[in-house]
Amino acid sequence: MKSKAKSIEVHQGDLPDGLSFGDAVAVDTETQGLNLERDRLCLAQVSGGDGHCHLVQFPGAEFDAPNLRALMEDPGVTKIFHYARFDMAVVKKYLGVDCRSVFCTKIASLLARTYTDRHGLKDVCKELLDIELSKEQQSSDWAAATLSPEQIEYAASDVLYLNALRDKFIDMLAREGRTDLAQACFGFLETRVELDLAGWKDFDIFAH
Repeated sequence: MKSKAKSIEVHQGDLPDGLSFGDAVAVDTETQGLNLERDRLCLAQVSGGDGHCHLVQFPGAEFDAPNLRALMEDPGVTKIFHYARFDMAVVKKYLGVDCRSVFCTKIASLLARTYTDRHGLKDVCKELLDIELSKEQQSSDWAAATLSPEQIEYAASDVLYLNALRDKFIDMLAREGRTDLAQACFGFLETRVELDLAGWKDFDIFAH
């Protein structure tokens, strides 16, 4: 089954005033590549899990975005990521804020779905939600002034299902007795991001 967003709004530079996402918001980012030192933030996507997605473009590489920054910092709103480590680092580097209250569906998958080595968003959505995601636009020019309809749909799909996945993983983690372990991992992410940005990205500080 393939599902689409009810609506997708594209904003320039920041979220509009007055938006509310309740107590949990799905978040993703698109960059020019995966090198934090080289590849800038181009797009941030958020969704409250209701089928509506908001995409924020950053034209001219300007990252003031007070509304988006306030949302990321709000401890009363859980930010749901898939591979939070990268997105949180991008948010910290370019928006200058720490993401408070985080749930990472990739960490949850690694802890709960130990019967598989397939933990990408596409695989997780297919198994747990029977949703087919297309990844054709993953490697495209996200700094383009005008995003294509295919890019917009792809960007929205990366946040559209994270709220539902979190609900699934909450139950799975509880069933396996790993809820506290997951929460400890989520809590460590802020420190992990600090290490990544400070130059310890590929170094295990806990190794002998």
